[in-house]
Amino acid sequence: MKHYAGFVNIIGSPNVGKSTLMNELVGEKLSIITNKAQTTRHRIMGMVNGDDYQIVYSDTPGILKPSYKMHEGMMQFVNTAIKDADILLVMTEVGETKVKEPSIEEKIKNAEIPVLLLVNKIDLVTQDELDKIVDNWAQTFPNADILPMSALNKTHTDLVHKWIRSRLPESPPFYDKDALTDKPERFFVTEIIREKILKFYSKEIPYSVEVEIEEFKESKDIIKIRALIYVARESQKAIIIGHQGKALKKVGTESRKDIEKFFDKKVFLQTFVKVKKNWRDDDKDLKKFGYL
Repeated sequence: MKHYAGFVNIIGSPNVGKSTLMNELVGEKLSIITNKAQTTRHRIMGMVNGDDYQIVYSDTPGILKPSYKMHEGMMQFVNTAIKDADILLVMTEVGETKVKEPSIEEKIKNAEIPVLLLVNKIDLVTQDELDKIVDNWAQTFPNADILPMSALNKTHTDLVHKWIRSRLPESPPFYDKDALTDKPERFFVTEIIREKILKFYSKEIPYSVEVEIEEFKESKDIIKIRALIYVARESQKAIIIGHQGKALKKVGTESRKDIEKFFDKKVFLQTFVKVKKNWRDDDKDLKKFGYL
C-alpha cells in the first residue's frame, strides 16, 4: 500500500486564526489561543495519522516587523516553515488585503509547492464583500488555491483537510505513527501558564514574560511542577504578583486546572517570579528559551 506524508505549514499575520485552525485540524489543543497578537512564539508541530498517510502540521508565529531579537527568532521560524513545507497554508482574515512583509509575499508567490490561501472569519462579511476579497487575493497569488472559511465555527475546515490529503506527496512517515507533537511535555506547561498571563494582564506585561519549568516530577498519582515566570523589570514583577499575591495565585490556579486536563492527572504547581532584564535581546537567554 502506498503511503503519503508531508509537512503542512501554516503562516499568516498575528491573530488571523492560525492556532485555532491548527488545533481543529489536529484534534487537540496544542497551540494556545488568546485575542492578543504574538500569542504563538514558537513553531509547534502536530501530527495527524491515517493508515496510509501522515500530515505534519506546523503552527507558526504571526508575521511581524521585529522590534527585539526575540522577534527575529520568531520570524526565522516563519521563514524556515516556508522553506521546508511540502504544502503551504497562507491564512488571512477578511480585513486583510496584503501580506505585511514584502519578502514573505515574494516567497509565497515563488513557491513551487501547493499553496492554499485561506480567507478566515467569513461570518463577519457579506457574500459580495467576500467575493471582492477573494478576487483581490487571486490577483496577488495566482499560484494559490483560495478557500473562504471560519476556523472558529469550523466552516469548511473539512475541505481544508480534503484539499491537503489530495496533495500529499508519496513518502514514508516522518514520525512514529503514534506521535502527536514534536514538543516535550514541559513546553506545553510553559505555554499554558503564558496563556493565562496573556489573558489576565494587559499592556506590555504579557509580552515581557517568559516561562521556564525548573522542576517537573511525575509519579503515579501526581505531577509536581515548579515554574519560573521571568519579567524584564522590577515594576512588572510587582504587577504579576499583585496585591498580597492574589494575581499570581489566580494565574497558578487557572494554569493548574488546564495542566491537569492536558495530562489527565492531578498537578501540584508552584509559580515564582524573577526579573531577567533585557532577555528579549540577550542571545544567551533567547537560546535558553528556544528562540535561537
